[in-house]
Amino acid sequence: MLNGGNQRELARQKNAKKNNDHTKGKRNEDGLSAAARKQRDAEIMQQKQKKANEKVEPKGN
Repeated sequence: MLNGGNQRELARQKNAKKNNDHTKGKRNEDGLSAAARKQRDAEIMQQKQKKANEKVEPKGN
């Protein structure tokens, strides 16, 4: 018989709960609907792409 061998299990449960709480807050921090988030992300990606293109063009000239 093993006694007191559930410390690993308790630590695993505690860590899983902590990780769940952490991701729950991240998910809804902006309070946007899926469509609004998609629109915002698309705009951000367009700006990033524009900056990347501006960096590349001067080298070509």
